[in-house]
Amino acid sequence: MSVRVRYAPSPTGFQHIGGIRTALFNYFFARSAGGSFILRVEDTDRERSAPEALKDLYSTLQWLGVDWDEGPGKGGDFGPYIQSERRSIYTERAEELIASGSAYRCFCGPERLDALRAEQSAAKAAVIGYDRHCRSLSPSEADSRAAAGEPHVIRLKVPTEGKTPFSDILMGSTGRKNRDISPDPVLIKTDGFPTYHLANVVDDHMMGITHIMRAQEWIPSAPLHILIYRSFGWSPPLYCHLPMVMGTDGRKLSKRHGSTALREFRDDGYLPEALINFIALLGWHYDASREFFTSADLCRLFTLEKISKAPAVFDYRKLEWFNGHYIRGKTPDSLKAELLALLSARGLIENPPSNREKEIFQGAFPIIRERLKRLGDVVPMLRFLFADPGTGDIAEAIPKSMDARGAAAALREGIRLLESAPPPPAAGEGKGEGEAAEEAAGEAQAEHSWEAALEAEFRREAENRGWKIGAMLQPLRLAITASRVSPPLFPSIRLLGLEESLRRARRLNEALELN
Repeated sequence: MSVRVRYAPSPTGFQHIGGIRTALFNYFFARSAGGSFILRVEDTDRERSAPEALKDLYSTLQWLGVDWDEGPGKGGDFGPYIQSERRSIYTERAEELIASGSAYRCFCGPERLDALRAEQSAAKAAVIGYDRHCRSLSPSEADSRAAAGEPHVIRLKVPTEGKTPFSDILMGSTGRKNRDISPDPVLIKTDGFPTYHLANVVDDHMMGITHIMRAQEWIPSAPLHILIYRSFGWSPPLYCHLPMVMGTDGRKLSKRHGSTALREFRDDGYLPEALINFIALLGWHYDASREFFTSADLCRLFTLEKISKAPAVFDYRKLEWFNGHYIRGKTPDSLKAELLALLSARGLIENPPSNREKEIFQGAFPIIRERLKRLGDVVPMLRFLFADPGTGDIAEAIPKSMDARGAAAALREGIRLLESAPPPPAAGEGKGEGEAAEEAAGEAQAEHSWEAALEAEFRREAENRGWKIGAMLQPLRLAITASRVSPPLFPSIRLLGLEESLRRARRLNEALELN
């Protein structure tokens, strides 16, 4: 059997972690099995479908490098692949179910249904839902009323007795009593559009889908889908309901945990390689020792047998660790180009950068490279080099072991040491174009650089005065960068220049003395 799987999102919102995990698992399974990966757009919810969500779907998959074999823009033998373009197919199939006695027309309007739900709630009924009022209508009466133009829906006849079992690759054999399935759910709405349940089943059958991988939250709908398959006389695909994705607090992942939309991760500077690697391990493990996988690796190694039943935990710190690893794996030239583009996009440098901006960035690059967890970190780290950040929050300049007067005294001593320091080397001096030259320059600086000598002066002074070095440097750091998110202090001073560093330090000192 040739494997055929699909990712079938509804374009009602931006692509999120859970959906993309489903897409990736289907994609890697198709590739590892030599099968086909189909993209299908389930846009039958016309009120909530949005063009921007559809655009986000395509751009996200393309950014991740997920290339579908059949679907919008690609074509295929089973199209169209957008459900709103398949309305006539669903209508024909629903009529087939009516003809076979597996479905019927229902003329109950919203007013009756609302009143029915209110009655059931007031009576604290065990089941709240449709009461099958139109199920007993004769086919001739139903056809006559429909032909007269009376609004109606088409409902599935769910058996009132027995149980509908189904088998899941991960969960094993399970099922549901028919009386617990939604009473005669709608297949075709009054506007002629199908509901998710009908369109999903019809399309999966007609497109030859062999395996359905989707989140465990869809398990309750599986018996209903099995009933629809049975009503048509079709064999259902194999099901594989994927484990839930949880936050570190054990609750289902949601916005309360942080970003969940892929576009937010992309905008924050996460790399597609890191996201793919991290998301692939949300419920799938190759072995106990290996953590790093490229897309090519996953296209070879992914199997359903290695998917876990247990919920997966989305740890943002682990994702940052993965992202930092992939950032440091980039070539210096490639990484520099991306960081410069980000700084330009945020308005911190010109486009293209000036020679002076290039010099400052080249000097800062070896310092920040190892500290980047996201590409976007470059903005808060280097903002102070390209724009005057002001004094920042003055309270941040006061160490816990000092008051405002003590912080001012520490800053005055820092100013004195800077005033007596020799001029620093120009930004970028001694740097070569290649990574080896940068590393050699960094090694030489570790022992002989201007920064090391200046730091030694500060340490001696802190020891003489009985100050902890961190407490002495805290007000100066805030003066220079107006932030605690910055490169190390002494390289920052060198990159900024003594004159500007002193100006900022004196400005903060005045503010502290007035505090």
